[in-house]
Amino acid sequence: MAEILVLVDHADGAVKKVTLELLTKARALGTPSAVFVGAGFDKAAEKLGEYGAAKVYVAEDAELDGYVTAPKAELLAKLVADTGAAAVLVPATAEGKEVGARLAVKSGSGILTDAVDVSAELIAEQSIFGGSTVAHTKVTRGTPIIAMRPNATAPQAAPVAPERIDVAVELSDGAKLAKVVEKVVLPKGDRPELTEASIVVSGGRGVGSGENFAIIEGLADALGAAVGASRAAVDAGWYPHQAQVGQTGKTVSPQLYIAAGISGAIQHRAGMQTSKTIVAINKDDEAPIFELADYGVIGDLFKVVPQVTEEILKRK
Repeated sequence: MAEILVLVDHADGAVKKVTLELLTKARALGTPSAVFVGAGFDKAAEKLGEYGAAKVYVAEDAELDGYVTAPKAELLAKLVADTGAAAVLVPATAEGKEVGARLAVKSGSGILTDAVDVSAELIAEQSIFGGSTVAHTKVTRGTPIIAMRPNATAPQAAPVAPERIDVAVELSDGAKLAKVVEKVVLPKGDRPELTEASIVVSGGRGVGSGENFAIIEGLADALGAAVGASRAAVDAGWYPHQAQVGQTGKTVSPQLYIAAGISGAIQHRAGMQTSKTIVAINKDDEAPIFELADYGVIGDLFKVVPQVTEEILKRK
């Protein structure tokens, strides 16, 4: 079967969930080969093998991790040329999409971003125009490069013993223009990361204040969910920018998305409408969010959300 390259998203060897999703999708398209850049492979090897990485191309040269984005694109371009891979899958994260775009230029290929599915014929399904249209697209030149949204594929284990292949690339001067001078690890709480969470509870303008977001956090903690916020709530300073869901924030696609006090402007919908099940809580029965919701609760979120939280906690 054709080789499918998968760029591993990891933090010092801790493999992120989106990589497991990409490996699962790659198995449906061909033979998955992971591309691991940086330190920590020994920590990652077992997890990559568990999800079907038949080969792992390992580039541990510290120089590749010492510059921003470009070295990964140059390494992938070399691997595409050397292996004749049928496609390259990268996560549709900020870094993943930049790596993919640079790779497309270097390899003379087309790139498809924010894909939610890919067929065996390498036809991608995308949500475009702010989420108002679903498109089916295919790369017509070079090696298809596809950036897939987190949570687009349910990860499924298929254990193999991966073959490690050490690789290296000589970086161009252009790849060294932006250097990493410091890395800061943000404190991680008990909640899952927003883009990887299977459940997301978001609050909007209707929450009313930053202090009131404790109600949203309470429901999220009861469900083991991540907390999101609309642009209005973030702009008002009620919740951190990194929690913003929407066209100018993060795109999420969880199994369950609960929108409390969010009207449902197109800007917000673009970032969450591929969620599998959407529940809206709003006292305005004409709020646009209800057009999108699978289940709608017309009511005051300050009454509804605490009751929902209480019922969930009773059943634990």
